[in-house]
Amino acid sequence: MELEPASAADLTELHRLVESAYRGDSARAGWSHEADLIGGVRTDEDELQAMLASPTQHLLVARADRAMVGCVALTQKDDTLVYLGMFTIAPERQASGLGKGLLAAAEDHARQLGATRMEMQVIRQREELIAWYERRGYRRTGELRPFPYDEPRYTPLRPDLEFVVLDKAL
Repeated sequence: MELEPASAADLTELHRLVESAYRGDSARAGWSHEADLIGGVRTDEDELQAMLASPTQHLLVARADRAMVGCVALTQKDDTLVYLGMFTIAPERQASGLGKGLLAAAEDHARQLGATRMEMQVIRQREELIAWYERRGYRRTGELRPFPYDEPRYTPLRPDLEFVVLDKAL
């Protein structure tokens, strides 16, 4: 799978893709959504624009027939560690192998940045998604991180959300 850097011209489509995969009824068309755990918005165009402007963040998109079908955000934490976030596949294209291809391409991109490790966090209650990452070589580090209950754009639907930290040697 080929990834390309997102551009300012992509922001509206990118925002729509991320929201459709993470929140609301549209997300339920796929299997890896948060719609039953968190309401509100996942991101906004201002956050995406800030990511584009950051020298340590790489916002990448995947296309099929010119349509955006996936994205990932890679953040360089240090010379050897890259954080994987905003991993998104269009809901109607999930379970088609695109996720595996996008993840492999993101790992290749991280290696090109000099990374030897990739880290991510996944909501603890998303066991099926955690298991998917584990089948791709990620492991639970044992670290848990708190959910940002004070973030006004999120509407948590339960009081016990937290993140499991996963990592993988590249």
